[in-house]
Amino acid sequence: MSDSVWVPLLLSLKVAGWATLLAAVAGTAAAYGLSRWRWRGRDLLDALLTLPLVLPPTVLGYYLLVLLGRRGVLGETLAGWGIELVFTWQGAVIAAAVVAFPLVFKSARAAFENVDAQLENAARVLGVCEAGVFFRVTLPLAARGIAAGVLLAFARALGEFGATLMIAGNLPGRTQTLSVAIYEAVQAGDDATANLLVLVTSVTCVVVLLLAGRLVPVSGRRDSGAR
Repeated sequence: MSDSVWVPLLLSLKVAGWATLLAAVAGTAAAYGLSRWRWRGRDLLDALLTLPLVLPPTVLGYYLLVLLGRRGVLGETLAGWGIELVFTWQGAVIAAAVVAFPLVFKSARAAFENVDAQLENAARVLGVCEAGVFFRVTLPLAARGIAAGVLLAFARALGEFGATLMIAGNLPGRTQTLSVAIYEAVQAGDDATANLLVLVTSVTCVVVLLLAGRLVPVSGRRDSGAR
């Protein structure tokens, strides 16, 4: 493959990898909090955290520009510290992480809510601290569901286009990811490059979806099969 394929592919993998890491940490923490602690407004917070799943990517990109642009709410402060996110691959990471976050959040929350509370209580009775209960009981039992969400988030981050284009732009070798490269190739009439990029993206996403499918809890498959 030529540089027109390798460069955006490697950049997309880097962006998707970092974005997935951010989404995994934030999504798992938020999911655990909402699955264990109850307070007024929890449903509203759940809706807000899920919002990136249904909002148009361009709207998310606009929000990120308002937030992180040079004259944005946080962008001006970050610029004072010498941190620039707009038109950088780090900005693409933030955009992809925001879009991928709900996939981890919803999967992780469902996984945490399916953990048997009696097992957690038994660990507490045995003198295990709350951190120990989480890392030794809750997290291992929910790991398959969380991993499935993380894989889906990676696939989503890998194919992110709208929000990434708005905040990171289309700078070849710097911010041009696979999806943006496909768009540019189609606009330029370069069907050969576009077809190759589409094939690479499609194969990668299919592999990720197959892996995510294998991580669905076996009990859920049995239940569906019994019906």
